[in-house]
Amino acid sequence: MNWSEWWVWAAGALILAIIEVLVPGYVFLGFAIGAGIMALVFLLGGFGLSASLPIALVVFAILSLLAWLLLRRTSRLDKIQVKTFDRDIND
Repeated sequence: MNWSEWWVWAAGALILAIIEVLVPGYVFLGFAIGAGIMALVFLLGGFGLSASLPIALVVFAILSLLAWLLLRRTSRLDKIQVKTFDRDIND
């Protein structure tokens, strides 16, 4: 299997996104975003990553970590953001 083809990374991103729907928690979504970015990188020419699979996997891991950290930072609630209700909706 040739790991330097864009469609392999795009298929991996799609599979990881489907897994994220089945097992929520933003864990697989970070990997899916990383694989999607890698698909774009290889679609645009690879930029020297097509020569070595270990380097491509390291770049994928770094991109996935950055995507996961960004998702965690943007989707979490602050501890002071507690939703309180002043009245009951049944009243």
